Amino acid sequence: MDLLSVPSSPSLAGNVLFLARQRFCNWRSPERLHLDAIFATDGILYKNLRRGRGCFSKTTEASSSFSNGTGESPYILVNTKPSDARIIYAVAPAMGHNQEAHPESHFRVPAIVQALDKLELTPKFRGSKVIELQNFRPASVDDITSVHTQSYVSGLEKAMDQASKDGLIFIEGSGPTYATVETFQESLIAAGAGIALIDSVVAESKNSRDPPTGFALIRPPGHHAIPKGPMGFCVFGNIAIAARYAQRAHGLKRVFIIDFDVHHGNGTNDAFYEDPDIFFLSTHQDGSYPGTGKFDEIGRGDGEGTTLNLPLPGGSGDTAMRTVFDEVIVPCAQRFKPDIILVSAGYDAHALDPLASLQFTTGTYYMLASSIQQLAKDICGGRCVFFLEGGYNLDSLSYSVADSFRAFLKEPSLAPTFDNPAMLYEEPSMKVKQAIQRVKHLHSL
Repeated sequence: MDLLSVPSSPSLAGNVLFLARQRFCNWRSPERLHLDAIFATDGILYKNLRRGRGCFSKTTEASSSFSNGTGESPYILVNTKPSDARIIYAVAPAMGHNQEAHPESHFRVPAIVQALDKLELTPKFRGSKVIELQNFRPASVDDITSVHTQSYVSGLEKAMDQASKDGLIFIEGSGPTYATVETFQESLIAAGAGIALIDSVVAESKNSRDPPTGFALIRPPGHHAIPKGPMGFCVFGNIAIAARYAQRAHGLKRVFIIDFDVHHGNGTNDAFYEDPDIFFLSTHQDGSYPGTGKFDEIGRGDGEGTTLNLPLPGGSGDTAMRTVFDEVIVPCAQRFKPDIILVSAGYDAHALDPLASLQFTTGTYYMLASSIQQLAKDICGGRCVFFLEGGYNLDSLSYSVADSFRAFLKEPSLAPTFDNPAMLYEEPSMKVKQAIQRVKHLHSL
């Protein structure tokens, strides 16, 4: 693994990481900062350091505890009725994995959590209908090496010594993926959150025909990380690791993965390219990073036909995605007959996102969340877990995730409150139709 150190100030490995972690602890306290205060100066934040309670432990061993918003011990299951739960989510914000001004910011998950709280979508307001899974175990090295090579995992762990010395290092040759001294452990925690949600959703599905939907609010994201290394802001393939775990631990042989991030999930694509038991379906902007995900990438060997890539033309939006869902995603899932659906939920196709040029809206994400949840109920006993991937405008990211939660709760969308139709332009309907027809022909849909 190629490592390149980056000059940093002497305080970067200390004060910045300390402040970042404290920011999230403050965030989760009853006196949370307002969203605009996230960008306050460190001087202001120092005044608030003692307001927060302890909120994270990277050495925690409790693996199945929940929060119901009562303030009672998070190590026991409190006042929850499994049959009532509609959402189970886990938060792993990786506050110590941070590069100043990087688009994959440590503010991303806190912004989502604050929006959920503001819109009363947390256990504090919803009781047993919304459950936050806490104190889950980090993934083990064996979990990670079910997808990634041993040499990559051990190399990254050893690189933490260099990160400790230099403050910040690049762990990808082209530069966009970085590491701090906490990156290895934070990435284990992110993958562990997904694994814990698999356990929880599967357990609930044994008690209910309509189990809650899981959502891993985690970073670093994962769908670009290839088996041999990191890529595109991603360290470990969180959703791929969870897919292998679902097969190994729960006997869920057939896994259907939907990736609606604006960028192609090349890491997930590569991990399962020859696997007939994992169907990977990606919609993404044509020509966007990393340039993979062409129509003719359909799998190889025994896995031929179980990879579907649908590059959409720039400007594609809500109409395009609704058509793709009805004409491509649904028939693929019905034919494949999965035991569980996993979702790489990237919110960077939003019209306000700075890193691409699709024009999804908050309403698009509400539709996807509602439709995928119903699809899982129809074909695999409701077993479904979402994994946060991209999304770099804090407002569109946080509101879109919040509206996904409202979809899971079967409550009306608040998209009209957030979306501004004036920012949209006409979709390239003819190009979208041609793309859909091409993929339907390739996959005999």
